[in-house]
Amino acid sequence: MAVFGTLLVAMVTPFNKDMSLDIAGARELARHLVDNGCDGLVLAGSTGESPTLTSAEKISLFEAVVEEVGGKAAVIAGTGGYSTAQSIELTRDAERVGVDGIMLVTPYYNKPPQRALVEHFSAIAAATALPVILYNIPSRSARNIEPDTVAALSRVKNIVAIKEASGDMVQVSRIRALAASDFAIYSGNDTDTLPILSIGGIGVISVAGHLIPGMIKDMIEAYKSGHNTRAKDLHIRMMPLFDALFADTNPIPVKYAVSLMGLPAGPLRLPLVQVQDETARRVREAMSGLGLI
Repeated sequence: MAVFGTLLVAMVTPFNKDMSLDIAGARELARHLVDNGCDGLVLAGSTGESPTLTSAEKISLFEAVVEEVGGKAAVIAGTGGYSTAQSIELTRDAERVGVDGIMLVTPYYNKPPQRALVEHFSAIAAATALPVILYNIPSRSARNIEPDTVAALSRVKNIVAIKEASGDMVQVSRIRALAASDFAIYSGNDTDTLPILSIGGIGVISVAGHLIPGMIKDMIEAYKSGHNTRAKDLHIRMMPLFDALFADTNPIPVKYAVSLMGLPAGPLRLPLVQVQDETARRVREAMSGLGLI
């Protein structure tokens, strides 16, 4: 089973030095990632600094990436937020520019109860023909999507997958047991990809995929083909990079790492700030250990 493939990258949003949106850079980065084996790109998610992007900037970003790599890889638009009405409006705009699917983060700050999450996600799904990926990241949203809630939403016709970034393997196991059989689970943390594969996940929406898409895909394919020792060895080999990329708030380290690769990333918009020396050192060491720099 594969909804959008096994390796999607939560793409950083490149900015120019004046903090304006770098559309040419976004095109270049998207093309590079797809040319190096990524099955899809998720735009305007946490890694893409979505809270600092205006709706107009998001649509410009979606449109540019669709024009650049549409038809070659899946383009998934992050259209979720804490306002259901605004999420519906952005979703409809994203559908008009030709994205392949949408990703909906748990509404943050206003902390809706579980029954409200069902209504929120169902209302957005009903407003589009696009397939929907739920995005569960309680560390940022202050609200977990409980397994029973995911199970109910998995039976909405076009809610087809979840990006699970809770880090809770018991929860992921319960989702797999309760959700519709064709509902896909993607790891939302690079460190969790192999464990989630072992309990019924299909792949990852990755940060490290900016740098090592081939190794991540090799690990996934090794596990799926029964080469468990090779999958484990690849996982262990990649762990220093996974850890370094989350040594500070994402996407601070990965934007630095992408720039070391000579790819467009640019600065971070406030309230995020540039990488500190110790984190930069860890990133360089991890990248050097994998022969990236």
